[in-house]
Amino acid sequence: MSIVTRQHIITGLQALGIDSGMRLMVHSSLASFGQVQGGATTVIESLQMVLTEQGTLLMPSFCHGEPFLEDSLGYFDPVSTPTSNGAIPDTFWRMDGVYRSVSPTHAFAAWGHDAKRYTQNHHRTLTLGVDSPLGKLWRDGGSGLLIGVDYTVNSFHHVVETVTGSPCLRQRAVRRRVRLPEGRFVEGRTIAWRRAPCPINDSGSYAELMERQGLQRQVKVGLSVLTCFKLQDCFELVAELLRDGFKGRPSCCCCPIRPREYPDDGVSSDWDQTQQRLVPQSPSFEY
Repeated sequence: MSIVTRQHIITGLQALGIDSGMRLMVHSSLASFGQVQGGATTVIESLQMVLTEQGTLLMPSFCHGEPFLEDSLGYFDPVSTPTSNGAIPDTFWRMDGVYRSVSPTHAFAAWGHDAKRYTQNHHRTLTLGVDSPLGKLWRDGGSGLLIGVDYTVNSFHHVVETVTGSPCLRQRAVRRRVRLPEGRFVEGRTIAWRRAPCPINDSGSYAELMERQGLQRQVKVGLSVLTCFKLQDCFELVAELLRDGFKGRPSCCCCPIRPREYPDDGVSSDWDQTQQRLVPQSPSFEY
């Protein structure tokens, strides 16, 4: 097909089994379709029409720390900071009825039935933990959808890393400046990332197992391949690989990769690992 229309996308989503009331996390590439009539807005509206307001649509609106690079603004603002996740999510988080969480590096945007519940208080939990927006969607039986992208960009495997305690991540150990919608500046906290890519997750090497074990469904729309899977299936598979290793790649306990150092912004974590909650002195209680 030369031009992808809303109906083409809707038909493809329905062929994947996506329907009203589903909770869906989407990673996407607009360019993967070829030409879409109406662009990113058409893709988003197609997803909304299929899910309906009884469902929930979640997308990354991460900035990946770009506002904190040299010669940048030096702060994250949930109502103005763009996402580096592509045209579809950058259009999505700006739309009416979409909520955006407050995380200085990994904010999520959500629409639908659970949008507010998923995004509120993200700043008071682990960036990609069980109570993060994506963690909540997973616990509610949600699914993942990759539109023209592969598993290398699947942010859910970082939830698996957090839940299983991967030692290459240090939770809430980096402080970043956040400007709230009313203009007040506060201290945000985020994850201390690893020094090198995860040899299992960041390479998307588990994709072959998702396919071989029948844990995904695929359909082609225009030039784009859409891949849908249950987050719980992905969790169980990735957790097993992180525990046991995969094709000569080491398990988490034997992997030498450790968190990066942040000389200027590294701080002691404000997360009580034993109690699984913020320490009483956390700056996140100020907002």
